[in-house]
Amino acid sequence: MPRSVNSVASRAKRKRVLELAKGYFGRKKNVWTVAKNAVEKGLVYAYRDRKAKKRDFRTLWIARINAGARMHGMSYSVLMGKLKTAGIDLNRKVLADLALNHPSAFEAVIKKLK
Repeated sequence: MPRSVNSVASRAKRKRVLELAKGYFGRKKNVWTVAKNAVEKGLVYAYRDRKAKKRDFRTLWIARINAGARMHGMSYSVLMGKLKTAGIDLNRKVLADLALNHPSAFEAVIKKLK
């Protein structure tokens, strides 16, 4: 019995991977084996960095809140502790936006805590 191969599905898979490789440089964009490896690696990085992005933004927000708090004579940890005891439920993203773009509103939050 002859060997059966599903060339339609194989070609579709190769086409799908080469579409994902569009924009890559050199052989990465048009040679199947090189493109397959590059796309797989790119998808691994994408998965990993979706998690890392959350960490990076949290770090940025904390730095901005800390800078805003220190302008009013308070450290980040003291500010967050006082917010918790006062029952003010503002997340770090909103606090960082207030500290950066709306300093008067951030100052009002600090005055409420003092």
